[in-house]
Amino acid sequence: MTIKCKVKSIEPLAANTYQILLHPERPVEFKAGQYLMVEMGEADKRPFSIASSPCRHEGEIELHIGAAEHNAYALEVVEAMKSALEEGNDIAIDAPHGDAWMREDSKRPLLLIAGGTGFSYVRSILDHCISQSIPQLIYLYWGGRDEEQLYAKDELHSIAERHDNIHFIPVIEKTESDWRGKQGNVLQAVSEDFDSLAEFDIYIAGRFEMAGAAREQFTQNKQAKSDHMYADAYAFI
Repeated sequence: MTIKCKVKSIEPLAANTYQILLHPERPVEFKAGQYLMVEMGEADKRPFSIASSPCRHEGEIELHIGAAEHNAYALEVVEAMKSALEEGNDIAIDAPHGDAWMREDSKRPLLLIAGGTGFSYVRSILDHCISQSIPQLIYLYWGGRDEEQLYAKDELHSIAERHDNIHFIPVIEKTESDWRGKQGNVLQAVSEDFDSLAEFDIYIAGRFEMAGAAREQFTQNKQAKSDHMYADAYAFI
């Protein structure tokens, strides 16, 4: 369904990463973990996870878009958003999409895994769990190149401190001397921390290669159930 939106704001989150707030002309119904398509042309629709949760978005839709100079696919969308904000024009989206939404009827613990701006996908799920007072254990692993890329880490640490069932584990590839968290690959960090993932619902956002590696590694080595692993990438790989 095509919906016209006004661009309400664009704010930097980290280097080449932006928070964009859209105000749709009518309410958009979606599930935590779904995505939308930004319509750049009649046959050019580009997917981005919805960072806001369906229960607390207050009529606005939040996106987190990583748009480095080498990533023309995302950079062009950010430039179109900036132009629409400056000129008061509309941006067209097609929403909702995706089958990797949170299964609210499940009582299994949750493992949320994100790479880079894939965090927007798990952020929607986490915020929905908090708003609905979902009691299951929730582990959120967020991997990035460096500490700056984990732009919401302070907020997540604060959330984990306030909720006994929520655990946040940041993982970076390039560490500074004062870094006290995990270092290396985010999937490796998960593998080191769990003997078995058989009882978990696992939600993953990141590059297709990461999602594919997670499914292979976790089902073969950690007893994860493939039908309890969710990622938009699995519709394509």
